[in-house]
Amino acid sequence: MSATIMVVEDERDIREMLVFSLEQAGYSTLQAGTAEKALSLLQEETIPDLLLVDWMLPGASGIEMTRKVKKNNQFKEVPVIMLTARGEEDDRIKGLDAGADDYVIKPFSPRELMARIRAVLRRTDPSVSEEKVIESGRLKVDTASYRVSVEGQTVKMGPTEYKLMLFFLEHQERVFTRGQLLDSVWGHQVIVEERTVDVHIRRLRKALAPYGIENYVQTVRGAGYRFSHRS
Repeated sequence: MSATIMVVEDERDIREMLVFSLEQAGYSTLQAGTAEKALSLLQEETIPDLLLVDWMLPGASGIEMTRKVKKNNQFKEVPVIMLTARGEEDDRIKGLDAGADDYVIKPFSPRELMARIRAVLRRTDPSVSEEKVIESGRLKVDTASYRVSVEGQTVKMGPTEYKLMLFFLEHQERVFTRGQLLDSVWGHQVIVEERTVDVHIRRLRKALAPYGIENYVQTVRGAGYRFSHRS
């Protein structure tokens, strides 16, 4: 079954171009011209596999919509790619902090966008080639059920944070630079800022904080990050 992608774009010509390109690439589509319409569709339709959201929407902005999606337990696992003409680094960080999984700057080619979509769908599918249970201190991950737990309590986190944590668990006690984490977790084909890693590290720590194990994700000053249950 093909993935379903919701396009949230107020400019009709751009929205129709995106829908045409997506359907030519084999995706099913939903579309909305405002954040309000998109949020309504999310309640009414089958939940899509990915959201393409324009930053500058009438009414609630794409940033506001993304925040609402990520706060909703029903939709928060749906990855978001932000589409925007705002290319400044601070704007990119703002979009990622709001919960976006990737950020594509206009103008962009349909070919580039399709590559970004494929990359996000790959990395937000928490599938692994070998099913196993990995433990570190009080943390346990069952890769067959994708269940993360601390002493029997389920830990909720986003798909990118899951993949980042799984990589760390498979390479415990090793220090990785931001660049190495980008290559290993996001992939060589994805062009994102190294500060993207910092955003997802913060999200991972936030997910672990209620269980008192956020310090498992350690910053090694001047080098990068390490995962260890040892202080």
